[in-house]
Amino acid sequence: MPILSVSGLKKVYDDIIAVDGISFDVASHEIVGLLGPNGAGKTTTIDMILGVLKPDAGTISIDGLDIFSHRSEAISRTNFSAVYTPLPGNLTVAQNLRIFGRLYSVSNLSERIEDLLVRFDLVKFRDKKCGVLSSGEQTRVSLAKSMLNSPNLLLLDEPTASLDPATARDVRLKIREFAEECKGGVLWTSHNMYEVEDVCNRVLFLSHGKILLEGNPKTLPAEYGKKTLEELFIAVAREPLSLEEN
Repeated sequence: MPILSVSGLKKVYDDIIAVDGISFDVASHEIVGLLGPNGAGKTTTIDMILGVLKPDAGTISIDGLDIFSHRSEAISRTNFSAVYTPLPGNLTVAQNLRIFGRLYSVSNLSERIEDLLVRFDLVKFRDKKCGVLSSGEQTRVSLAKSMLNSPNLLLLDEPTASLDPATARDVRLKIREFAEECKGGVLWTSHNMYEVEDVCNRVLFLSHGKILLEGNPKTLPAEYGKKTLEELFIAVAREPLSLEEN
């Protein structure tokens, strides 16, 4: 059974089809890149998986649990990090982690917090309010929060966008370790094609709300006559019809 199963997912705003009947799975230990230009439907898809938006058609299940008929149980097995959803800035790093840990009913919470503070190099920021941290430091706190409950499904929307190259490399390593060592699967959006090729086992390219291409990020470009994943990304953004013809 896949960790995440999406089938026939659709979302329409007035006369704009944001997501147009997409279907895909994420397996245990798998990192899947959800790629595409701005407006392709990536964030809308993630918001529906999180239960923030209700789809107009289709189904979503996490660990075999439909997220609408078993919402609490399904969402409790999920966590999320994105650069556009900062944690409360008036709370310290430790306070944020403790509050979210209680919301997720994390057992041995104090030990879990200490482990994540060390893992994400946040010990010295323990008592700092999140609002005064740099964007990169806030991103690391958000990533620590996303792993509090050892989720079966980890959703990451541009998780390293605010990080310097060295820190981003360390974070990629930690996320690969999460996928390898735990049961969980990861759905990852990024505009950094080097990062995607380095991390993801499989990629899905969205264009105008539909999955246009799917495959191994290391071999997919050559299948469409492109030298790099970045060249393929640009083609998806500018010339999607030419790729459909292939």
